[in-house]
Amino acid sequence: MKELKVENLTHSYGMKRLFDSASFSISEGQRVGLIGVNGTGKTSFLKVLTRQLGPDKGDITQPNDYRISYLEQKSNLEESKTVLDTVFAGDNSLMSTVRDYEAALQALTKNPMNEKAQNVFAKLEQKMNSENAWNASTRAKAILTRLGISDMQLIVGELSGGQQKRVALAQVLIQEPDLLILDEPTNHLDFEMIRWLENFLMSYKGALLLVTHDRYFLDNVVNSIIELTHGRFEKYSGNYQDYVRLKAEREETEAQITHKRKQLYKQELAWMRAGVKARGTKQQARMDRFSDLKDTVSNYDTNASLDMNLSGSRLGKKVLELEEATFHRDEQIILDQYNLLIQQNDRIGITGENGSGKSTFLDILSSRIPLDSGVLEIGETVKIAYYTQTNESMDESKRVISYLQEIAEEVRLADGSSVSVSQLLEQFLFERSTHGTLIGRLSGGEKRRLYLLKLLMQQPNVLLLDEPTNDLDIQTLTVLEEYIQTFSGAVIAVSHDRYFLDKIATKLLIFQGNGKIEEYYGKMSEYLSLEDEKANKDSRKIQTSQKIQTDETNKKEKTKMTYMEQKEWDTLEEEIFVLEAELEEIQNEMNQAGSDYTVIEDLNSRQHKVENKLSDKMERWEYLSEYI
Repeated sequence: MKELKVENLTHSYGMKRLFDSASFSISEGQRVGLIGVNGTGKTSFLKVLTRQLGPDKGDITQPNDYRISYLEQKSNLEESKTVLDTVFAGDNSLMSTVRDYEAALQALTKNPMNEKAQNVFAKLEQKMNSENAWNASTRAKAILTRLGISDMQLIVGELSGGQQKRVALAQVLIQEPDLLILDEPTNHLDFEMIRWLENFLMSYKGALLLVTHDRYFLDNVVNSIIELTHGRFEKYSGNYQDYVRLKAEREETEAQITHKRKQLYKQELAWMRAGVKARGTKQQARMDRFSDLKDTVSNYDTNASLDMNLSGSRLGKKVLELEEATFHRDEQIILDQYNLLIQQNDRIGITGENGSGKSTFLDILSSRIPLDSGVLEIGETVKIAYYTQTNESMDESKRVISYLQEIAEEVRLADGSSVSVSQLLEQFLFERSTHGTLIGRLSGGEKRRLYLLKLLMQQPNVLLLDEPTNDLDIQTLTVLEEYIQTFSGAVIAVSHDRYFLDKIATKLLIFQGNGKIEEYYGKMSEYLSLEDEKANKDSRKIQTSQKIQTDETNKKEKTKMTYMEQKEWDTLEEEIFVLEAELEEIQNEMNQAGSDYTVIEDLNSRQHKVENKLSDKMERWEYLSEYI
């Protein structure tokens, strides 16, 4: 079994120690979720594992033939290449063969009578057979289709950011490496794609290391979790639910230990202040112990308070109202005479197809974009905070605390008390030691968290959130979710994160494209379950109807085989003969296996696969024989 080992890994970013003497191992079949607050070094750790960064010290050991594929959070693809060249990029011969075959197939499809194209295709077809590369080709196309990419000749640079991320995801999944590393793979995926990816990864045979904010995804996919905190790896067995339970138990135990340490610390402090004159060797040892206790107790509280009960501005009953609202973007309909009333305590989640206009809808509600027709009414007391997908411009030479002090030196809480900016930063998971850090030295996730905190400090009464889960870590999302639960105004959030929507939304607007918006009262997970039931019923009806129509159409319109079908027919009988011979051989092996049930089980599995292949080939033979 192949294994990657990390021993005593230490790495710093400037003056900040990200991880210190950390050890880690991952082997085949392990699916590990890596979590931690933004800025703790998760991405740096992934870059060290993939040799993009060199550690300060420590060793990484792996077999010589060990392959790693890494999906970065922001795709870094060559924009001049096609999707075909990108997804089959790789220096191994299998990927090269599939890439050349797909290119030859495209050339032959465009000009089927070209003799040179036919010869090139025939040679590559033979090479595909000799290298058994058909599975890789079929698998690649299935993955691309599932991720919403159907045209392999598209130029990468002409794709949207979300499409590029999906192409990059397809690229690493197709490689089938020993270790698959994914950094926020669910960003830019819709619900169907996320669920397909969950199933794909749950059956992945290699090792998986995953960074994601999606807690349902973690819960369904991983079998262990590592939390990177204060330069240490804390390991938990199980999925996300197990992590939450075990983390709570660990913190309860540690709290009891800390209480005992504090009591002992008070006793030692009293002794030190007593000024005992005749301190010998034993007394010096006690003084050293006091110093150790002091350091332990003062540094132990690693979890800042998560209370974010800020007061908001007073809000009247009337918040936002759309009447007969219509808006088009180019030729796309976003709103079509749409009516919506948003009231004081509404919690609205917005989701749906990519490109259907969800972010545009928030721009309309915030008055950044005017309607083509209709009316947007905004209450007189409304004060909107709009968390967009990109930060406002930040002066990177400013320090973290100064950036917030531009808003206020202190902020009023809902109970009437006040907290300083420094206290608020700690509550929002910025340790005191980072308050004087230059903004330019923060990670991307830390900048997003700082930007969100600045918006909340302005004490709005309406929150517009556009995909907040794309850049915020799980701990920050937990703080935000708890803040929303006590928030006295209206919240409208765009997201594909099922867990986040389940926690904050009581009403859903599902954008289905072409101006169609479905409303649903309830949780996102409930809506998806109902849609699944409906889709299964509809699918069975459609499949039956389509099969009847297709059979009739083929019989009426088709009179002869295509060039590609003729090539298939020429080898089909030989392929059937080979499969029948293989089945006979498997049966002989089963007869000789006796009571060795392990061997019999393997042979049964192999027999089932060959029988399925033979059945498919026989169906094709029957179909093609009609046109001979």
